[in-house]
Amino acid sequence: MKNKFLALITLLSLPILALAEDTLNSGDTAWMMVSTAFVLLMTPAGLALFYAGMTRSKNALNTFSMVMGAFVLAFVVWIVAGYSIAFGTSESALLQNFMGGFGNMMLSGISWTDLSGSYPTYVFIAFQGTFAAITVAIASGSVIGRMKFSTWMVVVALWGILVYAPITHMVWGGDGALLFDAGALDFAGGTVVHMNGGLAGLVLAILIGKRAGYNTVAMKPFSIILTAVGAALLWFGWYGFNGGSAFGANAIAGLAVLTTTIATAAGAVTWMLIEWFVYKKPTLLGIASGIIAGLVAITPAAGFVDVSGAFIIGIVGSIVAFFGVVKLKKMFGYDDSLDAFGIHFLAGLWGALATAFFALNNQDLLWDGPLKADGDRMGQFFVQLESVVVVGLWTLIGTVVVYYVASALTGGARVDEETEHDGLDESIHGEKGLNL
Repeated sequence: MKNKFLALITLLSLPILALAEDTLNSGDTAWMMVSTAFVLLMTPAGLALFYAGMTRSKNALNTFSMVMGAFVLAFVVWIVAGYSIAFGTSESALLQNFMGGFGNMMLSGISWTDLSGSYPTYVFIAFQGTFAAITVAIASGSVIGRMKFSTWMVVVALWGILVYAPITHMVWGGDGALLFDAGALDFAGGTVVHMNGGLAGLVLAILIGKRAGYNTVAMKPFSIILTAVGAALLWFGWYGFNGGSAFGANAIAGLAVLTTTIATAAGAVTWMLIEWFVYKKPTLLGIASGIIAGLVAITPAAGFVDVSGAFIIGIVGSIVAFFGVVKLKKMFGYDDSLDAFGIHFLAGLWGALATAFFALNNQDLLWDGPLKADGDRMGQFFVQLESVVVVGLWTLIGTVVVYYVASALTGGARVDEETEHDGLDESIHGEKGLNL
């Protein structure tokens, strides 16, 4: 299936590639398959380690299971219905604003010979499926240590259909999709993935309540080393996340790889310096958090900005995330276990809005630039603002509905007091992940 979003990226690459439309290109195909593998690595390895290292030892295996379970189930849901809702076409023009149709359920109507531009549509489906899977997995970090695994699995399935797929359609779904038609820019998922997953995490955390002993009992991470390894794997996989969103082995992919590296390094240095100044001790956890903040912040802008834009986005993204993790959470008193909201939502929000001001003008490119109305930055800012508001409202309402349905289906969302006290590893999974 070829949608307008893919057509845009193809257009941006034409001066370099000079490819005929819908002609198979082995280089693009190889790059997209590799990018898919990179993004896959981010969740059941990178994010799982990043989260598991930050939790208490008695919940480490459960944390890993929440992330890995979310990935595998979300991908199944994506194939069954998510892709069709996100990238299918609705017969109703009104409905097309918010979601596609159901004509591609179980990939019906799509052949292995079909192309999305210069590579197989099946590869595009797999690539986008890894995005769907990591988005809901991000939200798990907010409810670690107190949500039933059964409830979480129901949340994953329902949320992928009711929240993630429609938002993906609105932003990336092509002609007729609400935010796409408005001109919203989201290169690789600042709104679709990070704002979406981070806000869903906060909503779930508030609805399920705080962990027992929160703010009175020490809840220190059991292994910062695992978290740092997870951050490194996430950074590695992010080259597929952002570079792959150019949909080909082209100059835009090269730009995205460089801007991703710059913003990430700048974000990590910024968090380290802030800790050094405020606490007099630069922590490894802080450096790892700065890496993720920089990655998240640059995601919506990676293929649209230059070097200076990448530096500013990465630096400010880290500052915003630090404020969310250290200050905002204390101000409002919510228990976002592993700071999915503080890092993913806030840095993603900053990146989405900053794209309007740092995206390159038409005259700076060899092709038509991405800015709405040829450099109208304030006009683009209001489009970006509209996109974050629409995504935020849809995520908020949809996640509340999904939570209460999942809770009702599983006899309550929260584990009992004894299970929470003893830890979820042995109580829920019958396994002991660590001998600590």
